[in-house]
Amino acid sequence: MTTQVAAAPERAAGKPPNRGRPKQNREAIILFLPALLPVLLLSVYPLVRGIALGFTDARAGLNVDTNFIGFGNFGKLLQNDLFWDSFRIGIIWTLSVTILQFVAALGLALLLNTDIKFRGVARTLALIPWAMPPVVVAIMWRLLLHPTNGPVNEILQNLNLTSQPINFLGDFSTALPAVIVVGIWVGMPMTTVTLLAGLQGIDRSLYEAAAVDGASAWSQFWNITLPQLRTVIVAITSLDMIWNFNSFGLVYVLTAGGPGGKTMLPMLFAYNEAFRYGNFGMAAAMGDVMVVIIIVFLAFYLRNRLRSQA
Repeated sequence: MTTQVAAAPERAAGKPPNRGRPKQNREAIILFLPALLPVLLLSVYPLVRGIALGFTDARAGLNVDTNFIGFGNFGKLLQNDLFWDSFRIGIIWTLSVTILQFVAALGLALLLNTDIKFRGVARTLALIPWAMPPVVVAIMWRLLLHPTNGPVNEILQNLNLTSQPINFLGDFSTALPAVIVVGIWVGMPMTTVTLLAGLQGIDRSLYEAAAVDGASAWSQFWNITLPQLRTVIVAITSLDMIWNFNSFGLVYVLTAGGPGGKTMLPMLFAYNEAFRYGNFGMAAAMGDVMVVIIIVFLAFYLRNRLRSQA
């Protein structure tokens, strides 16, 4: 009787009994393990292992002794001109592709947000570059930009814009711009779809009120569209910078870092150090540097996300 009286105030206060919670927590953990273990084994462990290798002199081969050398690899990187060249090229690539990709995607998203004919077909076609594997895209563009048999050179010569074929991917002055153009084409669909979703979420009454006040199309774009898209723009550009900085497959198939290292991105530099020269420790140190840079990008992205939600 005393127990029932003591339990009555808890039921009256609406407090649920806690006897079943430990069992529910155990069941939730058991159900979560099948999804957690692959992440730990295939993502977290390789990441931690790769970071640790950056502080060793690990090399390719069987039964090779690996010693802890502290920041020795990082000191060598700071004195390596090829590292600084790849880093500079990576910054140029990342900023160029991200900015130009955003401008082109915003224009396409604005077009697809209007009442044009065959809008559904156009939106579907805009996703084609994103749906294709990077290796297939790179091979296709190699064929398009071929100096003798490529249709791009043929069109330029037929229009009398060039007197002789241009080796877009093999010339020192055109290799990086050509690769940047391909990178923009590949990354546009995801940015376009994201911006298009943001445009469709803007309240149309804002534009109607602005039109009644006599605001021009440019004024509406500058004072309504861009402010309303601010959160989306910060999110997609931050993610684009991370993806572009980590680019490997597309540029590797297009140029493999050539000619003369003109398209040697940091990921390609690390790949060559590891699998061409066998310097696993040096390559891992380069990966550690890129992890730090990516963390900076993520911190910028999360800070802006938190500000927008405040």
